[in-house]
Amino acid sequence: MTGITAIHEKTQISQETPLAPVSLPHNSEAEQALLGALLVNNDVYDRISSLVNETHFFDPVHRRIFEIAAQRIQKNALASPVTLKAFMEDDPGLAVLGGPSYLARLAHSAISVYASRDYAQMIYDLAIRRDLITIGQEISEKAARVEVQSEPKDQIVEAEQRLYQLGEKGSADTGFQSFLKAATDAVQIANAAYMRDGGLAGIATGLTDLDKKLGGLHKSDLLILAGRPSMGKTALATNIAFNIARAYRHGTLPDGSEGAVEGGVVGFYSLEMSAEQLAARILSEASEVPSDQIRRGELNEGEFRRFVEAAKALENCPLYIDDTAALPISQLAARARRLKRTHGLDLLIVDYLQLVRPASAKDNRVNEVSEITQGLKAIAKELDIPVIALSQLSRQVENREDKRPQLSDLRESGSIEQDADVVMFVFREEYYKEREKPGDHEVELMMKWQQEMEHLHGRAEVVIGKQRHGAIGHVDLSFEGKFTRFGNLVRSYQQNIGSDF
Repeated sequence: MTGITAIHEKTQISQETPLAPVSLPHNSEAEQALLGALLVNNDVYDRISSLVNETHFFDPVHRRIFEIAAQRIQKNALASPVTLKAFMEDDPGLAVLGGPSYLARLAHSAISVYASRDYAQMIYDLAIRRDLITIGQEISEKAARVEVQSEPKDQIVEAEQRLYQLGEKGSADTGFQSFLKAATDAVQIANAAYMRDGGLAGIATGLTDLDKKLGGLHKSDLLILAGRPSMGKTALATNIAFNIARAYRHGTLPDGSEGAVEGGVVGFYSLEMSAEQLAARILSEASEVPSDQIRRGELNEGEFRRFVEAAKALENCPLYIDDTAALPISQLAARARRLKRTHGLDLLIVDYLQLVRPASAKDNRVNEVSEITQGLKAIAKELDIPVIALSQLSRQVENREDKRPQLSDLRESGSIEQDADVVMFVFREEYYKEREKPGDHEVELMMKWQQEMEHLHGRAEVVIGKQRHGAIGHVDLSFEGKFTRFGNLVRSYQQNIGSDF
């Protein structure tokens, strides 16, 4: 038989012979032993209810036995072979196994209360394996069907979401915990802040006064950074991202795990600007070359050398940029999970909130924004990281004499204000004062305007309109427009420090 003929015959066999069905993993003996323990001692339910439910049992009869027993126990009623007999006497599946006498046999195969948790863990693990097989088969079947409405990239996102949800199953439902454990966790957080330079409980932004006001960026918090156009929202977010990524230092954490001991890995969703434009802003700050000169290409040799050297120095900076436009909240979450899994993730920034798409169309914009903010808060809690989302403000700010923003100025403010842990506004009075310049013939007004401009020049303000864990107020910052850089404001009493050295 020639090689080609053999290959042809093998191909025919593989096409004509269907694959043997996969035997789903299960352990009927473990299910019987656990159910027996439950029917003998209903206190077993309290030990295993947070780990397994009826869906984790492979045998349909075992599933129904556990479901009825659980319902009775939750009502403070006895669940035993005798009491369950009345509910399952006509069950066809139980009749195949020997009828109500099967319940008595389960009780005879009972295990000890102390072993029940281990058996429950085994049943749970086998159920997860079955779910993995099911998901794999569904992914394979869906990929095999070539449909216009089902794009491969959408299938990948859906598969990632299902696998991640399966991986998180059981870990999110922690139930009640003792005050001792909660207090111990609080003391550990306070100790970490005490031991860390600057005494911050969260990640330092590099802006000293802002860190003091917020205590750093806290895990699982959703922070909204809002402002009118040209106030510098993106610039401030970029500065914070750069400061945190530049300070990143990997090491052993107090709990013994590996992670960021200083700074962190930053994910930046730039839905408005391209990755190249965002990188140019960061390099402008790092090299101190004006961003408008970089954009126009008007660089002398020294400036270009500084620009290139800054790029080389920051090439290993753990800052990851995704500039995909109009990203749905579901894909945004999936990509954040993937980044955390592959490179780690300590801070996520979204620029900006109104450009994120909801997972599905809603009847009005308020409901869409509500889904997006709830999704961002869910990402913060799920990945245990702070999430900063930039937001636009409504035009009503421009109609007021005092242009300083407030919570009611947020677009679709109800859901944003409700879901956010911190709401901050960027405000530069210099921007508005510059547009109030009087005519050259108005000498007195011009002098007054110039004095006010001198006072406001290079100054910015972050107004903290809401803070779930602390006081509201404002923070003064410096702002260098040509480098799009915010910094710590030097006070008058600090200006002469070090002049004698």
